[in-house]
Amino acid sequence: MNPSGGKNTTGTSTELSGLSTGSPSSHTLDSLSRIVREVSLAASLEEVLEVIVVQTRKVMAVDVCSVYLTESDGSHVLMATQGLHPEAVGQVRLILGEGLVGLVAERAEPVNLENAAAHSRFKFIPGSGEEPFRAFLGVPVLHQRELLGVLVVQQQAARQFTEADVSFLFTLAAQLGGVIAHARASGVLQKSPGGPNANASERYLTGISGAPGVALGRGVVIYSAADLETVPERQAADVREEERIFRLAVEHVSREMQSLGNHLERSLANEYRALFKAYAMIAGSQSLVEATVERIRAGEWAPSALSAVIKEQAKRLETMEDPYLRERANDLREIGRRILAYLQNAAPVSPKYPENTILVGENLTAMDLAEVPIERLAGVLSAHGSGFSHVAILAHAMAIPAIMGINTGNLGQLDQRELILDGYQGRVYLEPSAPVRREFTRLAREERQFTEDLKRLRELPAKTPDGFQVHLYANVGLLADTEISLAAGAEGVGLYRTELPFMVRDRFPTEEEQYAMYRQLLQAFAPSPVILRILDVGGDKFLPYFSIREANPFLGWRGIRVVLDHPEIFLTQVRAALRAAEGLNTLSLLLPMISSVSEVEEATRLVRQAYEELKNEGIEVAWPCMGVMIEVPAAVYQVEALARRVDFLSVGTNDLAQYLLAVDRSNERVAGLYNSLHPAVLAAILKVVEAGHRQHKPVSVCGEMAGEPTATILLLGMGVDNLSVTAGDLPRVKWVIRNFSQQHAKELLNRALQEEKPEPIYQMLCQALDARGLGGLIRVGK
Repeated sequence: MNPSGGKNTTGTSTELSGLSTGSPSSHTLDSLSRIVREVSLAASLEEVLEVIVVQTRKVMAVDVCSVYLTESDGSHVLMATQGLHPEAVGQVRLILGEGLVGLVAERAEPVNLENAAAHSRFKFIPGSGEEPFRAFLGVPVLHQRELLGVLVVQQQAARQFTEADVSFLFTLAAQLGGVIAHARASGVLQKSPGGPNANASERYLTGISGAPGVALGRGVVIYSAADLETVPERQAADVREEERIFRLAVEHVSREMQSLGNHLERSLANEYRALFKAYAMIAGSQSLVEATVERIRAGEWAPSALSAVIKEQAKRLETMEDPYLRERANDLREIGRRILAYLQNAAPVSPKYPENTILVGENLTAMDLAEVPIERLAGVLSAHGSGFSHVAILAHAMAIPAIMGINTGNLGQLDQRELILDGYQGRVYLEPSAPVRREFTRLAREERQFTEDLKRLRELPAKTPDGFQVHLYANVGLLADTEISLAAGAEGVGLYRTELPFMVRDRFPTEEEQYAMYRQLLQAFAPSPVILRILDVGGDKFLPYFSIREANPFLGWRGIRVVLDHPEIFLTQVRAALRAAEGLNTLSLLLPMISSVSEVEEATRLVRQAYEELKNEGIEVAWPCMGVMIEVPAAVYQVEALARRVDFLSVGTNDLAQYLLAVDRSNERVAGLYNSLHPAVLAAILKVVEAGHRQHKPVSVCGEMAGEPTATILLLGMGVDNLSVTAGDLPRVKWVIRNFSQQHAKELLNRALQEEKPEPIYQMLCQALDARGLGGLIRVGK
């Protein structure tokens, strides 16, 4: 890269101070934010590109602005232009590495030329209309390391574009990368039969795999109350009734605004009282009311008609030059939300769940899943979250395919549409063609048959052909998981996530309430062991009545740190657990997020205190086995010292991988970087297993990695004693154990430890499964 801005290329300087000087027009941050804001409001990919070329040409005062989008084969297609011949759009295609656009893509940096035709990579394309233009500036448009296209400006006069020009265009491209990526996905959802999206049914949206499997069904959008952005598009059952309810809602909100202003008359200055009158006027404005009524009369139900009009009118305001007018867009949206809230109260809509429902939402919760009859729930699709979100974990436990972090731009368009979810690769197909539907129907049928075949393993031990036995336990969060886990053949509970019963309440559960829960669980699994993890909140797990607000919660107050700072919480839970185990003696306690020896010693002291208190009260409790979770890098390096102080070790691979790789697994932007087969993660787990065995302490793995058939092979090779998995994963893991000798697993582990990247490790394990005839356990290419 040449930061000096020489004659052939210029650097990617992002010095924003240069945006306001040395350019034909004032390239200010205000101009940049206005363009980005207008793009974010565009309804389709075509509209996004049109905004870019029109506004960039205007702001930079150039003769031409064009956008080339990069296809999967590496070619670049002209998709929008202001200045070249309009008929060239969609027709001009440059193959990989061709022309100056190809040069920008190849270098992934700006190319700034005073006379484009004189450059050796210049390629003249007849009919494009670029003959008169000499000056050329092109910048790459990137999103999460992927080249999406090239943004180009041109001018007739031969001149070098200034550093301010380059900086502005480069900054704009960087800002627009994510927007274009999402708009491209949104473009897949266009309903028009023609144009660039005519073959939309053959395309798919990509997210993050939350739970494996294949689902075919119909989308049902769950939307938040009074959320204009997520209202699904639906037809009105009774147009006259929809119009009547809408007009009542407008009258109600107008009166409410007027009444609020009158109520606060003595407290507010005149100019603020006038604000509420203005709100009342906005609510009842003819443009808002009539535009919405027009859509209702065309057959649309009132909520989505209102949503569309509010967004359209707010968008116009947000593109205004006047900052005051731009701010009125927020007022308009607030009025829209109030009208929508009234509509929802006046005519509440209970979702109808068809057979094979694919539940869709911005940020689905466990309660959303629980409201769908289990026999009708086929799949889950959430715009936000990752494979480690609670809703994904729940879907996994229910053996329901889930895809997370799939921002489509407008979820409402998925309502009542035919969808296919590929939970293995994180793909969603919208209204698929017949061949795609037939292929996934076949895969779903094979998966059902495979699941039935696994059921016959229930009573068989998880023992390798050469005699190494692994105990398979269940991860449990709620008492409802008990029956499912026992039916799957779990030998006990390897991880009881006690935070879930805390999270569904509006206060801390009392000792008696906790006792009742723990007693029921222990009795259900008796005489098998139950490992109860001490309350683990913080990070991405919050209690509504116990606020933990931190800038970086995963590195803050969580796990053992919380309960040691609040011994009353710790002691209450331990007392309840010890009492619940009376006469059963199957209880073990697990300490979460341990990062130092002193934490173990302090926690052990408190357990001893609770134990002595109960003994003094005449309750015959037994001293529990105690273990620590190894999920912080510090614990890996002190593992032998920790092992000397406890009875067992449990590796929490979810957090361990997260901390080792510096990846927030709940952040969809970086969740793709999370990989439990990363060589550093494997080396850390092996170190823990070896240290634990040197101290003659059993080692368990209870993270999501334990339920991955590929990873199971490596854990076998390491000699892990116990695996704790979801009920849905247990039969698959048992199949792997019964079909791989430990000797073979050790050989594969040694090969894996020689690799420097996770991808070859995964491919090697997939091949090993295929060779054993177990390819149905995974989808190669995941």
